[in-house]
Amino acid sequence: MKFQFIAREEGNHSVAALCRCLRVSTSGYYEWKKRGVSARAAARIVVTDRIRTVFDDSDSTYGYRRIHAQLMREGVMVDDDTVRQIMVDEGLVTCQPRRKGPRTTIPVECAGLPDLLRRDFTADRPGHKLVGDITYIATWQGWVYLATVLDCFSKKVVGYSMSSRMTADLVCDALKKASKNVDFIPDVTIFHSDRGSQYMSGHFMDTCRGLRVLRSVGRTGVCWDNAWAESFNGSLKNELVNRNAYPTRRHAINDVTSWIELRYNRIRLHSALGYQTPDEVEAAWLEHNRVA
Repeated sequence: MKFQFIAREEGNHSVAALCRCLRVSTSGYYEWKKRGVSARAAARIVVTDRIRTVFDDSDSTYGYRRIHAQLMREGVMVDDDTVRQIMVDEGLVTCQPRRKGPRTTIPVECAGLPDLLRRDFTADRPGHKLVGDITYIATWQGWVYLATVLDCFSKKVVGYSMSSRMTADLVCDALKKASKNVDFIPDVTIFHSDRGSQYMSGHFMDTCRGLRVLRSVGRTGVCWDNAWAESFNGSLKNELVNRNAYPTRRHAINDVTSWIELRYNRIRLHSALGYQTPDEVEAAWLEHNRVA
């Protein structure tokens, strides 16, 4: 593996310096090079280069399971343990989450609203079960608040809204946008959230009533009751927000919009979807039911 690395870097650095850094002899390297690379070693070099490309394309967010899934989609036959070992050898380490910051949920009375999901974040069709949450993004101008609506069937972000103020308008706008992107089932579609004051407001209640959406809430202080929305926020922070500094709110809004629209919904592979993208899962369902 050391000699293979030297061979790849030979044009960028001197062989002698590379051999010193890796503690191998130059004579040993040239002897290895003269013998030629075995077919197995050559294949490993090709796979290694592809793994690094996929890792870089993911902006250092894919672990070995997602990279293995992407390689399989491309027809590259390699087992997941080999991918894991190559990533270790190449020093490919995924970005790590930071410690959580302040919570944006303010528990209030929920007027007897039930928990209709009971931690079952699966659905058999788009637009049946939706979950939502609010998270925050720091900029040099102050906070940007993001409200999202996620479809439990496809794991897709079907609606979102951003603002400098954490108001009921924020969550209402996100749900209205979702209603334009996925077909709601009147009096059947469920929207599940925590007990934040924005979701408990009269304004949001009227919005749900107007869209004929059933409201559902988790218990106070129990994050697992809205685990899928929490998971999305964690991915957003870990893969994007915590790795950037935003001089203005507009910078943050543009960056988050691009990540949701161009990466999360279209490109990012989800383990819960069998390593498919949300757009692929939604499109397959629509195509199947259109034919049916």
